[in-house]
Amino acid sequence: AMAAPPALKPLVAVGQVTSTPDKERNFASCAGLVREAAQRGACLVFLPEGFDYIGSDTAQTLGLAEALDGDLMGRYAELARACGVWLSLGGFHERGQDWATTQRIYNCHALLDPAGQLVAAYRKTHLCDVELEGRVTMKESSFTNPGTEIVAPVSTPAGKLGLSICYDLRFPEISLALRRAGAEILTYPSAFTVPTGSAHWEVLLRARAIETQCYVVAAAQTGKNHERRTSYGHTLVVDPWGTVVAQCREGPGLCYAEIDLEFLHRVRREIPVHGHRRPDLYGTVGL
Repeated sequence: AMAAPPALKPLVAVGQVTSTPDKERNFASCAGLVREAAQRGACLVFLPEGFDYIGSDTAQTLGLAEALDGDLMGRYAELARACGVWLSLGGFHERGQDWATTQRIYNCHALLDPAGQLVAAYRKTHLCDVELEGRVTMKESSFTNPGTEIVAPVSTPAGKLGLSICYDLRFPEISLALRRAGAEILTYPSAFTVPTGSAHWEVLLRARAIETQCYVVAAAQTGKNHERRTSYGHTLVVDPWGTVVAQCREGPGLCYAEIDLEFLHRVRREIPVHGHRRPDLYGTVGL
């Protein structure tokens, strides 16, 4: 008897965009990438932080924000349904239920299923307050509320997906917590600056993949978002061995990767770091 053909591995598509303050133009760009990815057979499409827009100042950023049940997310839900894909929308400027009292937003990673249902919403817990003298100044906490919880990984056709956003990448605790909760894919949709991206982007993503033995998927903003902001780009996918298996060049576009969970489980069997951890020791130095 003939052997059955090998099962196709799930394909994911990872987007790289240049968001501006123009929400209509951004939606047209992102929708085009999602349709292209669906035609190529991707089951899950990742878009970066700020896929909705990147405002040129705080007032504009706050003014353009919407609720999760607003017009823009409704359009993305329609897009997910029309294309039959999962959408990881990695950093939506969300007016939460406390908007009226706080006048501050959340940086929200929304996950939609192919029926257009919101199946998870993770609000960024680590806010980017960074000052590199003469190069980069960011104070996300001046207009954003921090999220209060890590969201449990979600089962998708590509694997169990753990949600984070951009600056969360610098905190291995969140990736290890997601791994303990069963994550097989970690995602870091981002809008890294050029100085920090060129120094730290790839090495941090590969480190997270190696220490958790997960696939790591990182959609990114690229190029000039407005007159005062340029993003690093370099969207990429890392496998559980730490190898970069897909990457975007400069400019908007997509890269694709197959998610091989058999390979992931082999890596975990061969180097069983998860079982070797010593939680009885960590956090006790000098106490």
